[in-house]
This record gives sequence, structure tokens and C-alpha cells, in this order.
Amino acid sequence: MADTKQVQAAVYRGDNGDRLSVETLGLAAPQHGEVRVAVRAAGVCGSDRHVLDGEWQVQLPAVMGHEAAGVVEAVGPGVRGLGIGDHVVIAWHQACQRCGECTSGKPWACTRAKSNDSLLPDGTTRWSEADGSAAFPYLATGAMAEAIVVPEFAAIKIDERVPFDVASLIGCSVGTGYGAVVNNARVVAGEAAVVVGAGGVGLSIISALRLAGATPIIAVDVSEAKLREARRAGATHAMMSGADLGERIAEATDGGADVAFEAIGRVQTMQQLPELIRPGGRAVFVGLPPEGQKVEIDGLLLAYDGKTIIGSNYGGLVPARDFPRVASAYLSGALPLDELISARVRLDDVNEAFDAMRRGERTRSVILFDA
Repeated sequence: MADTKQVQAAVYRGDNGDRLSVETLGLAAPQHGEVRVAVRAAGVCGSDRHVLDGEWQVQLPAVMGHEAAGVVEAVGPGVRGLGIGDHVVIAWHQACQRCGECTSGKPWACTRAKSNDSLLPDGTTRWSEADGSAAFPYLATGAMAEAIVVPEFAAIKIDERVPFDVASLIGCSVGTGYGAVVNNARVVAGEAAVVVGAGGVGLSIISALRLAGATPIIAVDVSEAKLREARRAGATHAMMSGADLGERIAEATDGGADVAFEAIGRVQTMQQLPELIRPGGRAVFVGLPPEGQKVEIDGLLLAYDGKTIIGSNYGGLVPARDFPRVASAYLSGALPLDELISARVRLDDVNEAFDAMRRGERTRSVILFDA
């Protein structure tokens, strides 16, 4: 079709282990209320790895990736707030904009969103294979591609001074970490905080805690290298994980942290999190575990100590509000995000980037596309 663009994309078919293939697919023109974005940078996120490693199930074939930033290159009918050339960050959770959750400022809680089904809000996909069969954008984004089509409200305009590699991370890891601190935990200056897991999301949480004025900020990991990165991001203390972690946290915080974040998605560390906070404290689950795994918590102790467990879905973000705030904090120097990126790669290197993630060698890889 004349209005279909041929696009290079990283495709997961599920028939070659955890490998992605870079292929040419068709991308239809944006429809009513949609825009096409030329992707300039796409983050390599653990949520994608869950799919590739068989821990989460998605529609196949899937165009992978969900952290993206780029430039609007085409607009569909009815688009009013964006124009060609605008720099945008993509929100992967594409809420319906009409339900009670959306209209009360909680789009992350929208139950009508089709993002987890890898479909646009109208229940369709703009991607197609050579034979005309459908392909599906992971989390309604499919960011690991030269171009994508998303609803106008999912493309958030930001200051053009923000580099695309940094901007891409605002759409998920940085935004999630920032939102977990500001929106979910509502950390205030002087509170003691613990972050378990110093990967991309964990470092984003640490950066946001520094911005909020938390002290001390204790990073926990099994990697000395990642703990060094955590100190660069703003951690005041760095601790190796272990059976006596609760005792060490209690000693460093005079009885336990006010708030603790789990940024891995590992059941064992999620279960340990309430032990790290003082009575009345908050434990925030940010990391996402494989499907079907259960977390066991001592309900009596939880109630007796008045502790709160908070589930953080996309950091409780309101993208149109929070993405520009994060961008502004970065430009002011209050939120140094460049240090979160440990590797910049090309699309053809995507499998290597995921392998490095599995080995725990990088905080965040970002795929860069030619301008």
C-alpha cells in the first residue's frame, strides 16, 4: 500500500530461543488522533527481557521495545497538539483517557488500556508483514524500530535540549523510578531510604531520592560495580546483599528505613523488603517478577508494625505532567541522567545488549538510530 512505510525493526518470533531478528516490516500511516514518530533512541529494558526469556507471554510476532524518544514525522487527522518536527517521549501505557481512573489523574490504573495486549487503544496494530499478516508492537509501542505509530496523547512533547538517549529513558526506567519516589512513596526530605537493586530502574530511584532530599540513601546489590554506580547516582551508603541485611540497615538508619524500594522483581527480595523498614514505614514494589510468582508476607507483623506495602505501576505517572518535569530537572542539573547510560549501540547489536543485561554488565543500553 502506498501509505505504508517500510521500517527496520527488532522482531521476536519465539522460535529461536531468546533471539531477536532485525527485519523489514510495514508500518501503516497514522490514523485519526495518531502520529508517526521517527525513533532516535530506544532503551533496552528488563521488561523486554522477561518476554525474550519466556517469563511473560505476548502476541507474536512482536516488535520489541517500549522506551522511545524521537521526532514527529507525520500526523493523522484530528491531531491538534503536536506538529511535524516536535521532539517527543513515548508513554507505553496508553490509557483510555475516559474512565474514572483516567479522569481522576490515575491513568496508570486504567483497566481499559490495551497496551499489555500489544495493541493500540482501538484494538488494532499498524504493523504488518510482507504477506499482510499482523505484527504487534510490544506494550503498544514497538520502540526498537526506525519509526512507530502511537496515539497523540502517548507522544509527550519535551524540550529539544534533552538528548534523545536520555529522553528515551524518561519514558520508562527513569520515569518509573522518579514516579515511585514522588508519586507512590511521596518521599520527603530527611527520610531514610533503601533501594534494593542498582540496575537502570534502581539508579533512577536513587537519583530521584537525592532530588527529594532523602538521607541516608542506601543502595543494595550483589555487584560491587553496580554499587559504585549507585554511589555516583547519589547513594550515601552501599551494601552487598546478604542474610543479615536487615540488621545492617537497622544499624545505619537507627531502627529501619522510612521507605524501601525493590527494583529487581525477584520474589526473595520482595519478601525481604518489609524487614528493612521501621514501624510505620513503606515498602514499594517497583520491580516486576515473572508471571504467576507469589510473594509471602507475615501478615501479623505487617499489621502490628503498621507497615504499608505499595505496588508501583509505571511509577504512578501522569506522563503529560511528569515527563516534562523530569526533563526540566535534568536540564537544570538537579537530575543527572547521562550517567545511567552505560552503552550506546546500534539496532543490529540488540541481542548483544540483552546478553550483557543478563550477565549484569550494564546499567542501561540505549539503541541509537540515524537522524
